[in-house]
Amino acid sequence: MSENDVVRGRRAALVVIDVQESFRHMPFWSEADLPAFREALLRLDAGCRKRGVPVVHIFHVGQAGPFTEASGYVRALDWLPGSPDVCFFKHTHNAFSDTGLDLWLRRRGIERLIIAGIRTEQCCETTTRVGSDIGYEVDFVSEATLTFPMTHPVSGRSYSPAEIKEHAELVLAGRFARIVSVDDCLAALGEGHA
Repeated sequence: MSENDVVRGRRAALVVIDVQESFRHMPFWSEADLPAFREALLRLDAGCRKRGVPVVHIFHVGQAGPFTEASGYVRALDWLPGSPDVCFFKHTHNAFSDTGLDLWLRRRGIERLIIAGIRTEQCCETTTRVGSDIGYEVDFVSEATLTFPMTHPVSGRSYSPAEIKEHAELVLAGRFARIVSVDDCLAALGEGHA
């Protein structure tokens, strides 16, 4: 039995994290990697919807700046397809704490999470770790995540988005998640999805 056969037997949900207008108003926002991210996420979203995989949108609500509800920016980026199966608002780096997501997933028999969104190493990685710890199998679709350059606070070294993604894949692979491409994720789901 192949790994894809095992995945096909698990009911999955696509969890799209923090693909929200708030980020466009942060000083670190860059559109350099946006086209590839958008294309990957749109393919993943369309493929999941075609296969009957529930789509979940998660939005981060903070206490200051463009992540506050009062800012008007806690909403999907304009190009993100609407009409998800459900939407949750979070106040922490993971999509589970105090959101109702876990209960919603379990009531629907979801056993596998497909993780995509913004930022790769922050809310996407944290949700992956927590999801794995509470019993979900997780597919981390790094090409359908987005992040931005970061500078180490002590050494001053700058890390590119590609380096940050590579590190996230390294620390998640085999321990918390399967690292998959959009194509591999969709192939593992098969044509139909129970």
